[in-house]
Amino acid sequence: MKAVLALGSNLGNRFQILQGAVDVLFDAPDLEFVKASPVYETDPVGGPPGQDPYLNAVVVAETTLEPRALLERALSVENAFGRERGEHWGPRTLDVDLIVVGDTVCDEPDLTLPHPRAHERAFVLVPWAEADPQGTVPGHGRVCELLEGLDQQGVRLRADLTLQRPD
Repeated sequence: MKAVLALGSNLGNRFQILQGAVDVLFDAPDLEFVKASPVYETDPVGGPPGQDPYLNAVVVAETTLEPRALLERALSVENAFGRERGEHWGPRTLDVDLIVVGDTVCDEPDLTLPHPRAHERAFVLVPWAEADPQGTVPGHGRVCELLEGLDQQGVRLRADLTLQRPD
């Protein structure tokens, strides 16, 4: 089934961290890289004031992993890059969010699919639309249509940065 993961970083060498996350995510069986979006620099949304901008990207994959196993892999990758869970929506070295996993709809304390705010976040939808123009958020609609009603001003393409396909 198709999986969409959103990556973000606003601490450290943001681009190197995003590329490293892509490499590590796909350095194990049952998750096959399909495409990465362009990289965008985005204004922080929520959280404490004074945060540095994020680099954000989306990766599209094919997987045989169950959503919980994919979540465990994402959390493991975050930990490998020094993710510390502190202030809600605070700065972070790496954030790896499961946006959709097939058509799975799940609402558990530690796993909600589709991601509960993906349909209203330009920093997720703009890169996702680039990587997968036909993408849909179950229960909300097509990514391209969801973007029409969102302010995209804080989402800027970084044409100088390109995530490479993992080896």
